[in-house]
Amino acid sequence: MKLQVQSAQGTNVGREVELPENIFGVAPNEHAVYLAVKAHLAAQRQGTHKSKGRSEVAGSTKKLHKQKGTGGSRKGDIKSPLYRSGGRIFGPQPHLYNIKLNKKVKQLARASALSQKASAGSIKVVEDLQFSAPRTKDYVAFLNALGAQGKVLLITAETDQFVYRSGRNIPNSTIVSASELNTYDVMKASTVLLSEGAIAKLQEQFA
Repeated sequence: MKLQVQSAQGTNVGREVELPENIFGVAPNEHAVYLAVKAHLAAQRQGTHKSKGRSEVAGSTKKLHKQKGTGGSRKGDIKSPLYRSGGRIFGPQPHLYNIKLNKKVKQLARASALSQKASAGSIKVVEDLQFSAPRTKDYVAFLNALGAQGKVLLITAETDQFVYRSGRNIPNSTIVSASELNTYDVMKASTVLLSEGAIAKLQEQFA
């Protein structure tokens, strides 16, 4: 697939680039995409939830009354889960939610997501951005010039702090380098802006 390269002003620069077929032209594998998105969302969870059990709540360990002869049920200490302010039974404990995926599954998921966007005509190739300082106004003008609508994903060749800081506060705008690209960001985006330098970086990853 060939696409015209556009400038930051939204005009064609007069050259085309060939998108690699092994990245932008594969048959999408929906299950691999599902697994990659599920793993990404699971990794965002902190897993720090915690409730106190019977041995952790404050309270006396004295037996409330004798075992037999009262006509009532048997009772241990006041920290029993059956009492108010007692410990919780089978409460949440800190743990990780990470899901391990094989490298080839991750690659297949990214290629499937990019291929789906390419077939839908949602990918635009732009020249590498060069900002001399962080300016949100310049980044908004860049998006407007390209007619980028909805949720926009910009894939850069390297992490550029000026570009990143120019667009990080814009709603529905995500900026990632090719090495940090994940399936979730691609699937979430309505428009994918791909810088020229990022194409070569993606080829290295999928080599």
